[in-house]
Amino acid sequence: MGSFSIWHWLIVLLIVVMVFGTKKLKNMGSDLGGAVKGFKDGMKEGGAAEDKPAAAPAAVAAQVQAEKTTIDVEAKTKS
Repeated sequence: MGSFSIWHWLIVLLIVVMVFGTKKLKNMGSDLGGAVKGFKDGMKEGGAAEDKPAAAPAAVAAQVQAEKTTIDVEAKTKS
């Protein structure tokens, strides 16, 4: 029960093709390829973004404080 033989994988592949169809599998493959390409492009852009200087700590602290501000509102029910 260790590893599967080539025949097991061929049967699994045949069942997958029968369930999804070749056209849907082709579309899923191209979508996966596009996602991998987008990820690689994002990683390249991320490396370029690291070269920029960081924001001033005071500006970052002010932005965080502004985001933490909440408004307390009492909800009224309709009768």
